[in-house]
Amino acid sequence: MEENIFLYFIAFLFGIIIGSFLNVVIYRLPRKGSILKPAFSFCPNCGNQIKWHDNIPIISYIFLKGKCRYCQSPISKRYPFVELLTGIASVLSLWKTGISIEYFFIFAFLSILIAITFIDIDFKIIPDELNLIGFILGLTFSFFRKDFTVFDALLGSLVGAGILWGIAYFYEKTRGIEGLGFGDVKMMAFVGTYVGWFGSLFTIFFASLVGAIFGIAAAYISKASNKGQFEIPFGPFLALGATVYIFFGEQIKAWYMG
Repeated sequence: MEENIFLYFIAFLFGIIIGSFLNVVIYRLPRKGSILKPAFSFCPNCGNQIKWHDNIPIISYIFLKGKCRYCQSPISKRYPFVELLTGIASVLSLWKTGISIEYFFIFAFLSILIAITFIDIDFKIIPDELNLIGFILGLTFSFFRKDFTVFDALLGSLVGAGILWGIAYFYEKTRGIEGLGFGDVKMMAFVGTYVGWFGSLFTIFFASLVGAIFGIAAAYISKASNKGQFEIPFGPFLALGATVYIFFGEQIKAWYMG
């Protein structure tokens, strides 16, 4: 029991460190900045380099009271939230797979989904770099999985991307406006390599259902507050659906198949 707690603690520490890196990815990648250069973090307001002791995941935010040491400008709560979320993702990955190579592939999958989610929320784009890395990892992962082959990964990719492309094409032809970005299509090409054809169907269905509920609620709130039109990114809902399936896919498929 104590050994398990220690392993989960290590997984959490590893996760929040990766979460700190994801914050860099989320900030720099959509701005076409280098993820590796500069190697140090900096305050986006005053530009000062953040020292290592001010860049400890979660802890530094608490000690600095959510403000830059130099200019005292507020630090977004998103930074510790992403770190915490990634730490939890790491723990859940270990819970799902145990100590195995599968842990790293599942955790990498969730980490990419986290980065995609926040980039899509902020910029309404899904970077090709993340989709490509995820696609390659998904194909590689298929060589290590039981009862899941490269064919299953490619079929899942084709089904996921194909269905979403068909929906986007039909919507644009009938409504005359773009309903889904092509980044969502490429995202499903990546997600499909992990979840297979059935998982792709579930992910799209789940994302559409939850997205529709959220959209209706958001439209009602927007109308009540006279905020006018708004755009809801679909990527976060796809990420949520894929996450649900990666953890509970076997149960979902067994329930559906009767």
